[in-house]
Amino acid sequence: MSNPIIDHIFENQDFSNQKLPSKEYDNCTFINCNFSNTDISVVTFLECRFDACHFNSVMMKETSFQEVVFEECKMLGVDFSICNDFMFEVTYDNCNLDYTSFYGFSMKNTTFNDCSLKEADFTDTNLTGSILSNCNLSGAVFERTIAEKVDFRTAKNFMINPEINKLKKAKFSTNGLIGLLTAYDIEVE
Repeated sequence: MSNPIIDHIFENQDFSNQKLPSKEYDNCTFINCNFSNTDISVVTFLECRFDACHFNSVMMKETSFQEVVFEECKMLGVDFSICNDFMFEVTYDNCNLDYTSFYGFSMKNTTFNDCSLKEADFTDTNLTGSILSNCNLSGAVFERTIAEKVDFRTAKNFMINPEINKLKKAKFSTNGLIGLLTAYDIEVE
């Protein structure tokens, strides 16, 4: 990658239906930008921020996200499993990540704050040390997920089978325990 783009603010830009050049964006801010149907493959985002951006049907093969913050972004059906997981570090604040796939991805210590993750796929994902604060996990899939030391205390609507997922030292609230017992078909009142 040549000629990195450094300290640039992109506001109200429409990148939809385009291919972003394989560049490095360093310390850039994207505000209210549209990346729908955009190919951002082999692009590196380093210490960048995305505020109120749309990422529907975006292609992110080998895209790198290092120290990136997504705030109030709409990311329906995004496939993070094809991103570059080397030094992957992302925080999601108040994002819609419904139908998103993290299948087989390593995303340790990732923070999700106030996010909707309905029917997200965490199959074979390594979430070790992550935080799911006030997140709606209705219909999210957890199979063979490494969720050790994950904080689920304020997450809601999840169903996780402890027999097929690694949950050592994961944190749950008393109200969240029902999400661990669903697999046993028992009634809790």
